[in-house]
Amino acid sequence: MPHTMSRMGDVLAGFHAVWEFESDSVLIRYERGIRTPKLFQALGERRIPFSAVEEVTLAPGRRGTVVLRLRTRPGADPLMDAADGQLKEGSDPYRLVLPAERETLAEYYADELKGLLTESGPAERHLVAAPEVPLQFKAYDGKASFDGTSVQFRWSWTGASSAKWKAGDQSFAVTELSGVEWRSPEVFEGHLRLLPRDPASGRAAQPDQDPAAVVFGLGYGPVHESLPFAAAVLAAVRSRGAAAAVPVAPARRDPADIAERIRHLGELHQAGLVTDEEFTSKKAELLAEL
Repeated sequence: MPHTMSRMGDVLAGFHAVWEFESDSVLIRYERGIRTPKLFQALGERRIPFSAVEEVTLAPGRRGTVVLRLRTRPGADPLMDAADGQLKEGSDPYRLVLPAERETLAEYYADELKGLLTESGPAERHLVAAPEVPLQFKAYDGKASFDGTSVQFRWSWTGASSAKWKAGDQSFAVTELSGVEWRSPEVFEGHLRLLPRDPASGRAAQPDQDPAAVVFGLGYGPVHESLPFAAAVLAAVRSRGAAAAVPVAPARRDPADIAERIRHLGELHQAGLVTDEEFTSKKAELLAEL
């Protein structure tokens, strides 16, 4: 006889989250509040199929608490794949912290969950839904946006390197990508880099010089904005990667925006950061977008 939860719809409430146990999954609802990690608030809720879970643990926590934790299978959750082990303990969305006096109840649910796990090892596809699009965030050197089919990088004239200004704003169809590289803004030199499907295209050594990357900074690209973004792109790449690339038609640009970019290009030219040929060529490209 298959192992099932005692009552579908059982609820276990902890700090910052509530776990609702269903017949084939755990629905995690994150609370909103000043003390709730911003990543949890951004996620809202997540449904975790039992088939996506590899391990359930229960361990003592800090200051009179116990911690019930799920560990997902590699490849089952785009969020954890994108995070690549970089999340701080308190920002792990699969940790449920409870008062120590509820340890017996937590142990009961841990045992029940363990009895429902039948899968292990890498998953062939994502089993947990990615954050919903459209998504966007402000990086130090530009603005990143994603509509589900393509990623747009629009450079900031105050933060982008001359190499990125020379390359111009970027658009990447998910069918052109093989993955993403997310480096947490909570460590030195955080960034989001898009990895090309064609290895011959290569990439710059430093993210601040790479038109396929945006860099983070103090207040720019925080975890609760950039990580869900990276996860959504990764999920789209995995699900659409086998499809043929569809050309993305360039959007008509705001004349005022074009004028501002030409002005900044002129400043780079006067400062000697852009050659005469580069200035003429890039100016022509910008005017062609009108």
